[in-house]
Amino acid sequence: MITNEHILIVDDDRDIRALLGDYLQKNGFEVTTVADGEGMQKALDKGGISLIVLDLMLPGEDGLILCRNIRATSDMPVLMLTAKGDDMDRILGLEMGADDYLAKPFNPRELLARIKSILRRAKSLPESLKPEEADIVRFSGWRLDTLSRQLTSPEGVAVPLSGSEYRLLRVFVDHANRILNRDLLMDLCRGREMFPFDRSIDVQVSRLRQRLGDDAKEPLLIKTIRGEGYMLAAKVEFEK
Repeated sequence: MITNEHILIVDDDRDIRALLGDYLQKNGFEVTTVADGEGMQKALDKGGISLIVLDLMLPGEDGLILCRNIRATSDMPVLMLTAKGDDMDRILGLEMGADDYLAKPFNPRELLARIKSILRRAKSLPESLKPEEADIVRFSGWRLDTLSRQLTSPEGVAVPLSGSEYRLLRVFVDHANRILNRDLLMDLCRGREMFPFDRSIDVQVSRLRQRLGDDAKEPLLIKTIRGEGYMLAAKVEFEK
């Protein structure tokens, strides 16, 4: 079956590029393969890419740096590959913004299934839930720089955010004054790979409230809507 999806494979192993390129093409995808970050950027500049399969271990800038750079300017789906099976590598990849993670060696059929799942999830979000395009986001005196991922308090103090905290905050500001249940929050934050357990989203909300100085017992910013989910109660302004 021919699809309209264009997959970009970034891997310095020529054999893997050839294997995956051939396999995905046989399964109906258009495929471009490159060996490093420079080749990746050239392919992205041409446009039309639907998803990036990105190797962690690359010459020059590694996959984590490239993934972080992609996520700073784009919501492009990223599936990260690595020869390492260490949980810390998986966590780092997801923190940098990868949608999913697959350790080498792997079965190409599993890669295909994960690609289809990521693309299906990305397409399932209605336009009203797509993230806003903005360089600066302001809410309740707070300032969020989406390029540097720098959060600044109303008092002008820089507040550090982890990757998952940043992504959760982006979801809240992009959908301010709208009730978001746990399932929707997990999907908007890159799916259940980031939050494997339903209650883990509650932990992340609690941590984000701490970053924002929001009282857990009587939160003013991220409110708990009993039986429904959470809502950012704030006027949000987006600047380019």
